[in-house]
Amino acid sequence: MMPDYSAHMDDPARRQIAAWLMLCCAMIFAMVVLGGVTRLTGSGLSMVEWDPIFGVVPPLNEQQWEEVFTKYRASPEYQKVNIGMDLHGFKSIYWFEFAHRLLGRSIGVAFLLPLLYFAVRRMLGRPLLVRLAAAFVLGGLQGVLGWYMVKSGLVDRPHVSQYRLTAHLSLALLIYAYLLWLLFDLLFPARASMPAAAGVRRAAPAVLGLVALTIVSGGFVAGLKAGFAYNTFPKMGDQWLPPAGWMLQPGWRNLFENIATVQFDHRLLAMLTLASIVTFWLYARGSSMARPARVGVHLLLLVAIVQVSMGIGTLLLHVPVALAAAHQAGALVLLSAALFVVHRLHKG
Repeated sequence: MMPDYSAHMDDPARRQIAAWLMLCCAMIFAMVVLGGVTRLTGSGLSMVEWDPIFGVVPPLNEQQWEEVFTKYRASPEYQKVNIGMDLHGFKSIYWFEFAHRLLGRSIGVAFLLPLLYFAVRRMLGRPLLVRLAAAFVLGGLQGVLGWYMVKSGLVDRPHVSQYRLTAHLSLALLIYAYLLWLLFDLLFPARASMPAAAGVRRAAPAVLGLVALTIVSGGFVAGLKAGFAYNTFPKMGDQWLPPAGWMLQPGWRNLFENIATVQFDHRLLAMLTLASIVTFWLYARGSSMARPARVGVHLLLLVAIVQVSMGIGTLLLHVPVALAAAHQAGALVLLSAALFVVHRLHKG
């Protein structure tokens, strides 16, 4: 775990930096959810070019719209999925992808400019400055990875690679969790007077890891649109195990490329995560720990129950956009709660 690098800060500096990181985390949270909506609305391939500098300006007149639409009509998605779409329909998907990319650039600006300000004012110690600089580099790589993902859907098949989509999601989760951990360090600089039991401290990272793995498996579900198949629960159709769940060769491909198996894996991981959180809650509630950690443990259980309920509802209702987006937001809330519990138990 990261050391306490905020001990030298005065309270005003700590509050300013914490408020900035809180804003960045909120923007990344919104970015992930908006990315999910972009995927759900079939908007992700509407922009067939990547312009990191001038791409912040959308088409401003009908001529520019026609030029952008002409480029889209040459793409595989238009020719194989949206053939016959008019300009009005194109605009409806274009704005989701444009907003997603614009928010990504906005996060970069919202992170870099205050970082430079705090660095010039010498409000950051060297350890924290290095970690924040690393976060900025990861953010830049995330933008490149996002375009690499989109490119996979602009050649031949109009579907982005589920591997690239999941990598894009995973890096977003890593950046979000990384900054959130730094934020927790700033918000809770003092050690608590009641350390948690060793067994509880050891179990918490395992729960966090299982939460993260379940979310990552959801990336493959999204990438393959597996949520639109087998819209029953707890069985998959009339069977408990996925039909034709091991039909691809070599066998490992089924874990990442077979719609039935990918959905089954996500279901299984979700149930294991919920069972693990319930078990952790039952074990932790009888142990001594500081109040913030105890509140976090209770919150973790509540969020897990709501998240699994939304996941089942999303499946049974054939993936409505609003509920599916709420389910993705719930995944981030669950990850945040699990990270908070780990932080408080290990640094509290």
